[in-house]
Amino acid sequence: MQDTQLTVRPANSADVPSLVELRLANAEAHLALDADTYRVPRREAVVRHFVAMLTDEAGRDGVLVAEADDGRVLGMIEVLLHSDPPEHQILRPGPSAQVHTVVAPDARGLGVGSALLRAAARWATGRGILYLSAGIHHRNVDAVRFYGRHGYTNAGLSLGRRLD
Repeated sequence: MQDTQLTVRPANSADVPSLVELRLANAEAHLALDADTYRVPRREAVVRHFVAMLTDEAGRDGVLVAEADDGRVLGMIEVLLHSDPPEHQILRPGPSAQVHTVVAPDARGLGVGSALLRAAARWATGRGILYLSAGIHHRNVDAVRFYGRHGYTNAGLSLGRRLD
């Protein structure tokens, strides 16, 4: 697979099975990081999610795929727009989105994730988005390192507490 040529393109309905497999494999990996935080969603729910996203006429959010020259989908990135804060909040409104990148385990280290992030930045910029974030679990050191290499920095601290 080292000589694979990549094409990054908007996902379409034919990609749903690949998107579902990527999401479920990613869920399994996250479950291993923190079973109290993550779960493996029902396959049917994931199918409904991607079908809805890819048939959304408004195209608010984006899903891009990295496809090998043999047609295999090696990775995906979702770009999910944030809503502006309500008027009564102190945060300044500004077009922003969160990215979720997933690369097939056997395609990691081949530049797939980097190609997806670059394409997502172009997609977002073309829609007036000024800020991208990536919500990463602190134990996912590979993801922290990956996003860091692409200019993502610590943008704050989210504190939480489980209630009895």
